[in-house]
Amino acid sequence: MAIKIKLRFDYPGRGKSGKVFGKKSIEQIAEETRQQKVALLRNVPSQGIRIEDIDMSSEVYTVFDEVNRKEVAYAPVFITISADHLEDALKFSMKEGFCTVTVLEPEDVTLSKAEVERILYKANEELQDYKEYLLKRINNLN
Repeated sequence: MAIKIKLRFDYPGRGKSGKVFGKKSIEQIAEETRQQKVALLRNVPSQGIRIEDIDMSSEVYTVFDEVNRKEVAYAPVFITISADHLEDALKFSMKEGFCTVTVLEPEDVTLSKAEVERILYKANEELQDYKEYLLKRINNLN
């Protein structure tokens, strides 16, 4: 079943300690992160996925991170994709920065038993891949 969805990602910009001269603002870091992530999406094909629109016109915003006690800037981007199958689109909801999803087409979705099983299997695969990614990041910090 083909599906068309609109996803929102908010890419963070956090200040880096240690630099005094030429320090970038958290808003600049967030904007650069957004540009890099969008470039990857445009240049790395995904099987069964067609990127229809990328909207980076939303302003960068800042919030106070209570845990780290610092301001964090976020650069939103809206991406509209068409996927041959629902499970093809699932990987986008597992990406860093994912915030929301809106199903644009079809209006109603009915899934067979086999489709539900494929989606659950794919969700597990994506979670395992994300877990490995996080473990590699943690190991690189040590």
